[in-house]
Amino acid sequence: MRWMACELHTHTDHSDGKQSLLELARGARALGFDCIALTDHNTMSGLHDRAQVEEATGMTIVSGMEWTTFYGHMVTIGLTDFVDWRPAVPGDIDRGIGQVHAHGGIAGMAHPYRIGSPMCTGCYWEFEIGDWNQLDYIEVWSGAFPSIKTDNARAFRLWTERLNEGYRIAATSGRDWHTQEPTSDSLAVTYLLLDETEGDATEQAVRALAAGRASVTMGPLVTLALRAAEAVYGIGDCVPKQELRPRYEAVAAIDFEVRAGLWDFPDAAYSLVLMSNAGVIGEQKASPDTREYRFEIPGDGLRWVRAELKGTVRGMRTTIAFTNAIYTERE
Repeated sequence: MRWMACELHTHTDHSDGKQSLLELARGARALGFDCIALTDHNTMSGLHDRAQVEEATGMTIVSGMEWTTFYGHMVTIGLTDFVDWRPAVPGDIDRGIGQVHAHGGIAGMAHPYRIGSPMCTGCYWEFEIGDWNQLDYIEVWSGAFPSIKTDNARAFRLWTERLNEGYRIAATSGRDWHTQEPTSDSLAVTYLLLDETEGDATEQAVRALAAGRASVTMGPLVTLALRAAEAVYGIGDCVPKQELRPRYEAVAAIDFEVRAGLWDFPDAAYSLVLMSNAGVIGEQKASPDTREYRFEIPGDGLRWVRAELKGTVRGMRTTIAFTNAIYTERE
């Protein structure tokens, strides 16, 4: 198992980007990424020289396409064939998600609360989702320095609400990267935990995201595990009924060495918070001098739990990183 640093929302000059795939891959490599998903608007033509770019840069490039409609943008990842976005209508996006799944892909809401038409055509999500079990993920952090943006805060709340309702939906970040212009703003990374049992890195990345094995950060990588009686459960796992306990030991770890030199939060005054359907269930101060943190948490009524790393960035107290959830089987 290994963590892979991914940027899951990018564009080239095959849609409205101002960069070639080679320029995009080289830029991503310079920023410490291992993988990018190319998600041009309504086209997959930018992938035509994917193999050559992967060989030249060492990047893993995942096939994708952003369905760009008047009613919302949906990122599809892992497709090997074009799946037509044009039949999508406000009351029936489920059929479109089903088609994506049928062709081996996964689907996520892109920047669901970004300002919409006419400023950004269709950027605000208006599709009605009939079955939230079919949606694979929500892009809860969009753009640079995403944690301070109000539209992202709404998306993060939407994800939390769906977790509270019992759905198992992953959360990701996406820069929505169009150009190689430098920025001093903090960039988010979605780390995917690859199982490496079968398939190439692209297949492993798609499988990891579909399973919710993801951790999102603007800096250090945070991971989480629950220790039950007979097993240890990690991000994206579900504790089965026979393993449910009145209390668990939760073990969080923070890797401050990832993408060394590409981020810096001096005087962050970190704190590590465990969040669940019951709200905050644990909190400790965190430091680059300490890697592992242990919590005793209640198991009664626990549906899900995640870790969040808080800190001060540019004078603002904000979320710096968060894990996806570990679930418990309740039905």
